Amino acid sequence: MFALFLISAKRFAGLAWGALTRSPDGAAPLCARRVLVMLGFLPVFTFGQALHWLGFLLDDLLFRGWRKVRIDAPLFVLGVPRSGTTRLHQVLARDRQFTTFRTWECLFAPSVTQRLFFRAVGRLDAAIGRPGTRLLRWLERQIFGGLDDIHPMGLETPEEDYFALMPVLSCFILALPFPGFEHIWRFGRFDAALSERERRRLLDFYESCLKRHLYAHGGKRLLSKNAAFAPLALSLAERFPDARFIVALRDPLETVPSQLSSIGDGLAFFGVPADSAPVRERLIAQLSFYYENLERLQQRLPAERHAVIGMAELRGHLGATLSAIYARFGLAVDADFAAVLTVEDRQSRQYRSAHRYDLAQFGLTPEMIAERFAAAYRHPALADGRVADAAPPGAGGNVAEPEPEPGRGSGTAERHRHAAPIEPNSEAA
Repeated sequence: MFALFLISAKRFAGLAWGALTRSPDGAAPLCARRVLVMLGFLPVFTFGQALHWLGFLLDDLLFRGWRKVRIDAPLFVLGVPRSGTTRLHQVLARDRQFTTFRTWECLFAPSVTQRLFFRAVGRLDAAIGRPGTRLLRWLERQIFGGLDDIHPMGLETPEEDYFALMPVLSCFILALPFPGFEHIWRFGRFDAALSERERRRLLDFYESCLKRHLYAHGGKRLLSKNAAFAPLALSLAERFPDARFIVALRDPLETVPSQLSSIGDGLAFFGVPADSAPVRERLIAQLSFYYENLERLQQRLPAERHAVIGMAELRGHLGATLSAIYARFGLAVDADFAAVLTVEDRQSRQYRSAHRYDLAQFGLTPEMIAERFAAAYRHPALADGRVADAAPPGAGGNVAEPEPEPGRGSGTAERHRHAAPIEPNSEAA
């Protein structure tokens, strides 16, 4: 842990200096806005990082029991970005047999010490009439309200635990303020680009964060969702040999422009061109690796440990699909969660997203996507059309996040066929 702290501290010093002195993406000039934003962001970020590492130190002094925690049969939700993993996570998190990270835990309390501190503050706030809670709710609306169409967030909502990797500068969201950060792009090809020693160190740290979470929420099974962890898929399967994996996939024709559209505002905030060509090229290459690595995961795991869910299933009959996956994985569905699945089936058919994007606005064509993602289309779920979406391949113009009509499948190309829910005794999807 101390070695990783030193490595991260050295990396951060280089990041901070580069952010104030060099082009953010290797092409665009350093602008005054970026310098001003970084002069405000870097001190706050440094303070937060210091608190996290202090919390880890105090954990080892005061709460050493976290080291003895076992992570038994965790459930990982992986996939590609913009494939519905957030909604899938939110539904699964309502199953009381699971515990999962909440946004406030990921961002502000990866250590046991920090969690106990904030819980104590919460009890004190409740004793005086909850003025702090009201302030936090107002701040939530101001900070997270604009993200509802892209990635709904709130301090208490289930969130991706890749934020817990922020102390070791391995959370992919750092590509927004630091798009020239080479370690982040290497992390985006984790199973292929990092040495065995690097992988082991980062997995040890990630596992320690999961153990701290379970220590604070004892007696439950871990639920972890990370679309950004597709590059770690093989390493996670090896590190957690009894883990189950639900993989959410979507056609690259929709995934690529949707993902590029979702990061534009974040890049611009940090003084990086929203249409940065270097970022676009690196992200497309990384997304291609996501698909390829998830295909390798499917080839490696038996059906009782792996299942794929596509957009038609997510938005047409999620309840039936999850029930079948639970049966395959040997997971119990209690009466309360069965009721949740029934409601979700109805709501999924009524959902409409306001997030809009255009393939052409990024200088891309359907032919370019087909060529760049030729290997990705070998994945069985892509080959048989199970991840079909409602947008026609190559659709031009401004399109919304697609949504099938109630009770109907989607997709217009011959290979985009609506698939039935996963059958409990079927082979791995």
